[in-house]
Amino acid sequence: MLVIAVPVVAFSPMFGHLVGYEVPDTGILGALRWLSPILGTVMYVWGGKPFLAGGLDEIKGRSPGMMLLIALAITVAFISSWGSSLGLLDPQLDFWWELALLVVIMLAGHWMEMRSLALTTSALDSLAALLPDEAEKIIDGEAVSVAPSDLVVGDIVLVRPGASVPADGRIIDGSAHVDESMVTGESATVRRGEGDSVVAGTVAADSGLRVEITAIGDDTTLAGIQKLVSDAQSSSSRAQRIADRASAWLFWFALGAAVITAVVWSLIGMPDSAVVRTITVLVIACPHALGLAIPLVVSIATERAARAGVLVKDRLALETMRTVDSVLFDKTGTLTKGQPTVTAIEVVEGAGATRAESEVLGLAAAAEADSEHPLAAAIVTAAAEWGVDVPRASDFSSSPAVGVKAVIAGQTVEVGGPRLLEAHDAPEAKSAEAWRAEGAIILHVLVDGSVVGALRLADEIRPESRDAVDALHAIGAQVVMITGDAEAVAQSVASELGIDRVFAGVHPADKAAKVSELQGEGRRVAMVGDGVNDAPALAQADVGIAIGAGTDVAIGSAGVILASDDPRSVLSIVELSRATYRKMKQNLWWAAGYNLLSVPLAAGVLAPVGFVLPMSVGAILMSISTIVVALNAQLLRRLDLHPQAVVGRVHSTS
Repeated sequence: MLVIAVPVVAFSPMFGHLVGYEVPDTGILGALRWLSPILGTVMYVWGGKPFLAGGLDEIKGRSPGMMLLIALAITVAFISSWGSSLGLLDPQLDFWWELALLVVIMLAGHWMEMRSLALTTSALDSLAALLPDEAEKIIDGEAVSVAPSDLVVGDIVLVRPGASVPADGRIIDGSAHVDESMVTGESATVRRGEGDSVVAGTVAADSGLRVEITAIGDDTTLAGIQKLVSDAQSSSSRAQRIADRASAWLFWFALGAAVITAVVWSLIGMPDSAVVRTITVLVIACPHALGLAIPLVVSIATERAARAGVLVKDRLALETMRTVDSVLFDKTGTLTKGQPTVTAIEVVEGAGATRAESEVLGLAAAAEADSEHPLAAAIVTAAAEWGVDVPRASDFSSSPAVGVKAVIAGQTVEVGGPRLLEAHDAPEAKSAEAWRAEGAIILHVLVDGSVVGALRLADEIRPESRDAVDALHAIGAQVVMITGDAEAVAQSVASELGIDRVFAGVHPADKAAKVSELQGEGRRVAMVGDGVNDAPALAQADVGIAIGAGTDVAIGSAGVILASDDPRSVLSIVELSRATYRKMKQNLWWAAGYNLLSVPLAAGVLAPVGFVLPMSVGAILMSISTIVVALNAQLLRRLDLHPQAVVGRVHSTS
């Protein structure tokens, strides 16, 4: 376009007059006078095609906007210039060179805007790039390279160290540390072995795996994440509806201002100024910046959130989160780990030689090693985590409601609850009463009928929960906990975490009523739960947050899904909501303020004092206004949404 625009400008009579030379009227060189109209027509038809076609689409869709205003501007310049060139209108109405510059500038601005949009979506599209170009399918014992799209459920693939998993599957051979950051947002790798599930796009960091494919194509977790983000970006919100209405009103405002400008300048006997001012008003008032103010911010915000393991299903939920003043946590599996853990050990003195805590735990783990009870698994896991040497046991037996028995180094070791103590008429440990008041499970360890120690088992509080509660307090939010557990258990957890309010003994079906109770007090409530038992409460809350969803992105009752089980991620949503709102507000004020100031200048209100805004400058300013909005939205990319970073910023600013 620029190559065509140069001769249009150079051989335009009006431009020649401005710079001090005349294009000949007669002779061979006189034919050059028609170069500007001919090439200018090419500029209008070819260069202006995106705007003319876009304007026509806006008319058909009954949503007039930017494209129609630009189409009107270049059409007015085109008709006026041809009228002048054919001698039908005043020679001063020859605007071929302005038309050429206008089209070039508008195309350049449009290209930069589209590039900004492309940058916004490219990071999301890069999720698809996590998939490998080829998969190694096992056929007759040999690894054969195939396209991931050729895989079917049931295929076996080889995933080499450092390679990506080509589709969702289950490990059937091998173990490796797997990088799941694209799902959970956590940078630390996770150990996965036989029987564990892996998802497409994750990376086997240190060892090879054989994986049986369980889902392909649109059924994979990665495809689900992409769809969630895409749906969130296309969904509506209050801010978007306001921006859409403002854009529509701005079109009619610009059109009205252009008509008034044309009439006023014509009445004072300056038809050339009437055309120039009208075109400048139409160009400079294009509501493109206003139209991009919200979508650009939302696109970047949802993409950044997805990379941090925060999946926004509903834009309205993201918009509302900044106003939340009460966060209601389900206890089990949210603030706690959701499974029993050995939290304390008491050694009972006086039963022969006093044993160390590690020895008591080792004896219990040895006796429980062959049991399938969840408490047995907790004891065995604790022994492994503590690095305890577990002796070999024999003659294992178990008795329901009593406990287990095994022979270890010639001694009879028993582990059980109150009935085991009753059977041996043995006293309980000193800490038992206090532990029981806290709602803990107590198991005693007996050697040859004498109590040598006791284990406290409870649903362990997540180490991140205290930070989450403290950070929520720092931003002025009330923290509430809801649980089906007894009051003693609930108050023990609440006391340790510093929770403001507790609802204990609540049946899952009644949790929604407790959310309503808080809302009835004028609270804006965010409910944080597992998305299954808490579904009614998540739906009732102002913002429903499903936590610890991992690869399950199909939770229907939540507006926001947290792939990880870190309760601090709730702060990530709050910060993202507030940052998104700030950017939306900044963009809307910029776009609206720009139009309120620029339209009067374009109309020529300062012409009496010698200031006139050239048509080309108007086009440049319109493009700059849109680019400013795009660049401002891009600043959201600097926001670190990882929980530890967000909590650190909250404490540093409180």
